[in-house]
Amino acid sequence: MQAFQFVAAQKPAELREVPVPEPGPGQVLIKIGGAGACHSDLHILEEPPKPGPAPAPFTLGHENAGWVEKLGPGATGFAKGEPVIVYGPWGCGLCMNCRVGKENYCQDHRRIKAGGLGSDGGMAPYLLVPSTRFLIQLGKLDPREAAPLTDAALTSYHAVKRSLHQLGAGSTAVVIGAGGLGQMAIQVLRALSGATTVIAVDTSVEKLEIAKHMGADEVLLSGDGAVTRIKDITRGHGAELVLDMVGVNSTLDMAAQVARVLGHLTIVGLGSATLPVNFRSPPHECSVASPYWGFITELMEVVDLAQAGKIKMLVEHFPLQRADEAYELLHDGKIKGRAVIIPNN
Repeated sequence: MQAFQFVAAQKPAELREVPVPEPGPGQVLIKIGGAGACHSDLHILEEPPKPGPAPAPFTLGHENAGWVEKLGPGATGFAKGEPVIVYGPWGCGLCMNCRVGKENYCQDHRRIKAGGLGSDGGMAPYLLVPSTRFLIQLGKLDPREAAPLTDAALTSYHAVKRSLHQLGAGSTAVVIGAGGLGQMAIQVLRALSGATTVIAVDTSVEKLEIAKHMGADEVLLSGDGAVTRIKDITRGHGAELVLDMVGVNSTLDMAAQVARVLGHLTIVGLGSATLPVNFRSPPHECSVASPYWGFITELMEVVDLAQAGKIKMLVEHFPLQRADEAYELLHDGKIKGRAVIIPNN
């Protein structure tokens, strides 16, 4: 089968011929319906080589959904043809965090793997998943539409849920960056905390229009004017929750300016910038966190929200042969929501 693979640092990904995997004991083979293209993939492709041995080629795609194709010996609980979504971070399964569904925070961090992030992912007709514990039933959801729920939606959901106690009546949440992650965060905020005023900030007028359609109460072009307007809306106090879905210097600087005392500033984007922290900034006792993905139980909740029609990812489909085009558009900021690669026509 053909697979869209990382081959080397700072080299374009390539379509390469690879064997169809055979599931071993406890494993399961998934026929891929859709695999999301994420900005974190661009970081993998574009970052300089790291010290040590170069990573072996692997198939991209860590947002995966499809249908059960074949169960390995001893694997149970699912039937051939059943639509499923794949939980992304694969931990050891034995530590305290893993045993309560927090495999994204596996205590043996060296054991964390993820299809598409070092191990073979879903940008191929078939994906080998190490255990059925990483599968969640999709019901009537279409895997080609649902694939981004496993990261874009789950990451946003986790980032919002950890701060729900901040979002009572009269509260404000600011979402900086209205791309795929930001669009999901806006919908999750609407679904979980209807009393919160949601403000979206972006450099793109088109993405702000989408954010408004997704449920943002106010949309603002990034810049000093946005900071002033947020301060006006919050009567000078700042927002209880600021979600930076970008993570570059300009967005982190804005986040620190519009957060409030005792608020939450959550860095979700992988822009790799640094947030200066001193006595005066961010505001006093404003908690700063950088969560990673989400819990498998939260992915179940995300799927429930999608099944109820309360969240929906805006997706653009690309056949496997056009995966390189999808990443070019993603790099140039021209994907309106999430690009999803469809390996099986």
